[in-house]
Amino acid sequence: MKGSVGALGEFGLIRELTSRISATPAVRLGPGDDAAVVAAPDRRVVASTDILVEGSHFRRDWSTAYDVGRKAAAQNLADIAAMGATPSAVLLGLVVPAELPATWPVELMDGIRDECQVAGAGVAGGDVVRGDTVIVSITALGDLGGREAVTRTGARPGDLVAVTGWLGWSAAGHAVLSRGFRSPRAFVEAHRRPEPPYPAGPAGAALGATSMTDVSDGLIADLGHIAQGSKVRIDIRSAALDMPAQMNDIGQAVGVDPLQWVLTGGEDHAIVATFPPETKLPARWRVIGEVLPSRGRGAPPVPDGAAPPRVTVDGAPWEKAGGWDHFAG
Repeated sequence: MKGSVGALGEFGLIRELTSRISATPAVRLGPGDDAAVVAAPDRRVVASTDILVEGSHFRRDWSTAYDVGRKAAAQNLADIAAMGATPSAVLLGLVVPAELPATWPVELMDGIRDECQVAGAGVAGGDVVRGDTVIVSITALGDLGGREAVTRTGARPGDLVAVTGWLGWSAAGHAVLSRGFRSPRAFVEAHRRPEPPYPAGPAGAALGATSMTDVSDGLIADLGHIAQGSKVRIDIRSAALDMPAQMNDIGQAVGVDPLQWVLTGGEDHAIVATFPPETKLPARWRVIGEVLPSRGRGAPPVPDGAAPPRVTVDGAPWEKAGGWDHFAG
């Protein structure tokens, strides 16, 4: 496809994008009408939305449009899985400059479609508008299949903390790209295209998870949401965390302790959950810590007037930033 988005025009672009979409059973009525119709067998719909802004969440010199599409869909579909639901559909909101090559949004849609296929979802529709920079907004929908949603508020003292998926790989890949390199390729690809363990969300719910979330902002930050919502403390055992030899090599090369990436990196969209202590977890789940009372014996000392730490590492507060904050200085 030659030319720009402006030359193609709004309706030409919409035709190109919708022509890339595959039919799925959950999407009863797709693009072409005022709104889509998506099946909701459970009679409850789990919904989540995220926005990716060029320069903040992706760079076109680091990632292809296809990569961005996979990443945009993945980070939203992971939120659905982390509630214990099965993804069913996504909606796309797209802002693009008129001078953007027309191939870019088309390849973006290919990435969104293919990531949806991995998760078992479909593309139900969306909207495109003109703007000064590329902005990709995805709304994802899912179905609970008769289960209750697994929220961040159910963790109890004594629960196990377990994770499935990668931690720190995207952050290590970002460090590699920031220094102008493109290898080790596995870590660079983890940053460009995260691979959330979608089936683990509903499976974790079936195992009796008391709380669950995906790791989007960093393990400490996201476990902090569970600890706050559940009014508990969570202690992570650093020795239980997986740090591949290549991650250590990258850390040595760039002068960063890889434990920092694993604890605070985010964007891998692993799923972390708490389970009753008697739960027999499959091998895909790695136990990395435990849930404790927020105060009492064994808790680290807290200065007068200070709040107790929500998440500790090996029993001690983590003194550095715990993860990503869009509005931090």
